[in-house]
Amino acid sequence: MVCFRLAPVPGSGLLLLCLVLGAVSSYALELNLTDSENATCLYAKWQMNFTIRYETTDKHNKTVTISDLGPATYSGSSCGDDQNGPKIAVQFGSGFSWIVNFTEEKSFYSIDSISFSYNTNDNTTFPDAKEKGVFIVSDHVAFRVPLNDIFRCNSLLTLGKNDVVQHYWDVHVQAFVQNGTVSTKEFLCDKDKTLTTVLPIVPTTVPSPTTTPSPKEKPEVGSYSVVNSNGTCLLATMGLQLNITHDKVASVININPNTTNFTGSCHPQTALLRLSSSSIKYLDFVFAVKNENRFYLKEVNVSMYLVNGSVFSIANNNLSYWDAPLGSSYMCNKEQTVSVSGAFQINTFDLRVQPFNVMEGKYSTAQDCSADDDNFLVPIAVGAALAGVLILVLLAYFIGLKRHHAGYEQF
Repeated sequence: MVCFRLAPVPGSGLLLLCLVLGAVSSYALELNLTDSENATCLYAKWQMNFTIRYETTDKHNKTVTISDLGPATYSGSSCGDDQNGPKIAVQFGSGFSWIVNFTEEKSFYSIDSISFSYNTNDNTTFPDAKEKGVFIVSDHVAFRVPLNDIFRCNSLLTLGKNDVVQHYWDVHVQAFVQNGTVSTKEFLCDKDKTLTTVLPIVPTTVPSPTTTPSPKEKPEVGSYSVVNSNGTCLLATMGLQLNITHDKVASVININPNTTNFTGSCHPQTALLRLSSSSIKYLDFVFAVKNENRFYLKEVNVSMYLVNGSVFSIANNNLSYWDAPLGSSYMCNKEQTVSVSGAFQINTFDLRVQPFNVMEGKYSTAQDCSADDDNFLVPIAVGAALAGVLILVLLAYFIGLKRHHAGYEQF
């Protein structure tokens, strides 16, 4: 008899499936598959979401992102037998399923293939879909891993095929677990290997409790954009400086746009810009529409590697920055600070963003930030001072005139 024991994600409490801090809402799944003797035979923990493009009845293309997996079931998951290898099978939402097959070859096992299926008969998820039915996308992956190692890939992995883009990150998986014990020896994906080789070696001294970072020069301004089936849907131009406090040590990091990748997604009520690099797993800016006529920066999520090899992750989905009317862009030439948490702030320079209603790939008329509006305070203050002087002169004149008349009345 095969049974399932689903362990909670560290830090998530006792929830089986828990919402994690990520670019768009996504779920961290953790599966500990046991055999009839209650010994672990397969362990997996991962995050994922899916973007699907489909044609509507009026011959337009629409894109939907499946990130809220909801309550998931694991029917069909198996430790494998003499004829079949282990398998992870997950069902969620309205007709979505995801299957991973593993194979064994001598001293290695392979993450062999990944299949994802979706049902366009779900009118809520796929409104006005031209073609109705169940569609299956299969990818041959063939990651080869030493038999007693756990495969790890914290970096973002992307599979794209037949109008479906699959995103995976924070992946930890070991099939064919030996003696019921998950290995502590990790086999890294290529992206994580590259990251590991460039991390500098730091002395193993106790960090000083003082947290004054050395000042940084102004970061270089980068231009970022998001493109969907209808063209450019999000524009952003900005210099970014990250202020991080971790283990009582403060650091300042300038983002180099020349070595930074960018991607994202656009939806009627939300838009996402995701930045990544060799040291940044993701830095997400999530925009939202409020009151049907304005947009603002609602959420920032970050996960990155620090120089000592530790992972720094912070998220805040209750922000209110960069507010501007829909159909316009938001601009702030002066330095601004986005306070994500007490341990993480972002300084922006020469900022301009437009996450909605981009026309012909160009910015619309900009609404200036309050920092730029401060430029008008000087002439206003000068005008107010001159008006005050004029009032005092007039008051002095009338008082003197009144005393002069009073002197005549005494004769």
